[in-house]
Amino acid sequence: MAQVLEFKLPDLGEGLTEAEIVRWLVQVGDVVAVDQPVVEVETAKAMVEVPCPYGGVVTARFGEEGAELPVGAPLLTVAVGEGAEGHRPAADPGTDGGAARAGEQPGAGERRSEGSGNVLVGYGTSEAPARRRRVRPQGRASGAAAGSGTAGSGTAGSGTAGAGPSGAGVPGRANGRVRVAEPVDGPVPVISPLVRRLARENDLDLRELTGSGPDGLILRADVEYALRAAAAQGGRAAREAGPHPDGTVREQALAATAGAAATGSAGSTGSAVPPGDVRIPLKGVRGAVADKLARSRREIPDATCWVDADATELMRARAAMNAASGPKISLVALLARICTAALARFPELNSTVDTQAREIVRFDHVHLGFAAQTDRGLVVPVMRDAHARDAEALTSEFARLTEAARAGRLTPGELTGGTFTLNNYGVFGVDGSTPIVNHPEAAMLGVGRIVPKPWVHEGELAVRQVVQLSLTFDHRVCDGGTAGGFLRYVADCVEQPAVLLRTL
Repeated sequence: MAQVLEFKLPDLGEGLTEAEIVRWLVQVGDVVAVDQPVVEVETAKAMVEVPCPYGGVVTARFGEEGAELPVGAPLLTVAVGEGAEGHRPAADPGTDGGAARAGEQPGAGERRSEGSGNVLVGYGTSEAPARRRRVRPQGRASGAAAGSGTAGSGTAGSGTAGAGPSGAGVPGRANGRVRVAEPVDGPVPVISPLVRRLARENDLDLRELTGSGPDGLILRADVEYALRAAAAQGGRAAREAGPHPDGTVREQALAATAGAAATGSAGSTGSAVPPGDVRIPLKGVRGAVADKLARSRREIPDATCWVDADATELMRARAAMNAASGPKISLVALLARICTAALARFPELNSTVDTQAREIVRFDHVHLGFAAQTDRGLVVPVMRDAHARDAEALTSEFARLTEAARAGRLTPGELTGGTFTLNNYGVFGVDGSTPIVNHPEAAMLGVGRIVPKPWVHEGELAVRQVVQLSLTFDHRVCDGGTAGGFLRYVADCVEQPAVLLRTL
């Protein structure tokens, strides 16, 4: 007899608590094999195809494309074992079936999962906790929001719900329409503390929202939608506000306008967003980058030093390598080789600070991160054991990771665990920069463009290929002398590549 197993969204990497469903790769009724990818999700770090640990027939899917799910939420159920074919739905195979679309759990006649399988990082096999049945809202909002009546302090006939900070008409989402949730008692299920803080900073009562996540879980998108809707309602109310026959001003319009001023700026003071301005949520990759950069500047006492170097000989050495037989060597691979040699001499910069233990942790390996610009934003792939690779192996791995980054196929393991970062911003046509340390690392080397410039060479003025090198470092791990020594050694290797022969 077939049993129905539940597969939940696994832990996709360090610090990731949620993921957005980008594309389902299977339909209800499809037969899947063990470890077959069943859904493509997007996290704050990468696009990931999630494999299913079970082989059998898909009986339900949970979540539509575009929905955000927390780690541990059900993704799908699979009927496995003898008789699994009998679980194929009679409905159109192009749909999920009523239970899947409504987010329902398997019926009483189907066995619940005893475990979910270890698929990705940190994903255990413990039994899932019991969940309430959730029915997705259908149709228009309740009469309090859609009818001519009022909610909170609204006046009759206004057709709007009170949008003040504590009014009962704060909007939620339901099939793209504004709706009002019934207030609830007790703790409100929220996907993360950041979402709770966003609501608190904007005086938004979470008890009056309807979450679009599993079991009514309130997502960040729900809060942002409510803030935008409140601002829009406030603007409409202000335009419609005018003197009543008795000379008074509509109180609801004033309340709505005040609420929009408080919420429209997402926590800032002042009036609502002027017409034509655009607010872009800090979420996904952009949000993750913003959080990490802010944390770096908040926690790391960084300093930057820089130097100009004559890269003419390095460019000649690369040209000579590529003129010989064998794979071509990239410039970034040579710079990476120089970095690993410099870190061997100055290991203080290949470290991190353990603030709780008040210790500096020096690594015995170099996991080299490098900044890569993609259509999804800036990502930092990590090359494992870069210190053990030669220029040819570095070139190959750079190419593989860069291609995966642009295609959104980097795994969580390829985006975490770096010990030092190389940032080649010269590809953007700029000479210099002050890099921000990639927390929790201790240093980052920035490389500008290599351009012909006047340079004194062997006592005479000549046109040489010049590059600016910048090093930002955590001043807790070393003093300026160590940082300067590292940067000077890098510059010496750029100017005289033969210096590297000492470490080969």
